[in-house]
Amino acid sequence: MSDSLFAPAGPWVERLSAGTVLLHGWACADDVRLVRAVDEVVALAPLRGMATPGGQAMSVITSSCGDWGWFSDRRGYRYSAVDPDSGRPWPAMPDALRELAQGAAAAAGFSGFDPDACLINCYLPGARMGLHQDKDERDFSAPIVSVSLGLPADFLLGGLRRADKTARIALRHGDVLVWGGPDRLRFHGVRPVPPGDHPLLGGRRINLTFRKAR
Repeated sequence: MSDSLFAPAGPWVERLSAGTVLLHGWACADDVRLVRAVDEVVALAPLRGMATPGGQAMSVITSSCGDWGWFSDRRGYRYSAVDPDSGRPWPAMPDALRELAQGAAAAAGFSGFDPDACLINCYLPGARMGLHQDKDERDFSAPIVSVSLGLPADFLLGGLRRADKTARIALRHGDVLVWGGPDRLRFHGVRPVPPGDHPLLGGRRINLTFRKAR
């Protein structure tokens, strides 16, 4: 049973498990500023397609900001301080993004979160993310903060083993999902995003994933 901490009239907090909290509508009030910040990052480090180490093309297109950027190619999944496409450092993390991540983490019970990486994933209709763990970071004591903007999506949250049963969580524009502590290494993914037209982002879903990489 979920533990609703605030009334659902506005943004409200739902505890899904010991280490996982869903902040419904948390980012809605600042969504225009957030999208503007994302656009500024992408102007400097354009979204690009990536491939898994096995050579399979990912259906999402991706960029990063902060001290570290995440990327993937046939050499594996990893972080780098330099954008491999440009040879320059990744764009600095905009204040709007950092403040959102820190506030959401604190609301979920993870005070003191100071992300040094923000992965920007853009989902067009049909794009998905297979089950995986966020385990390329050096320190698993910090949570993952995941912000949904634009089209809705079904998030799959599994257990600590790939074969564990998954729960389906409906994520809508402005929702922020935070997981850490005993849940930090839970497998998770995203089902194919259905077609739609969001007033702010049109036919796109933007996911911002904040991490402490180093």
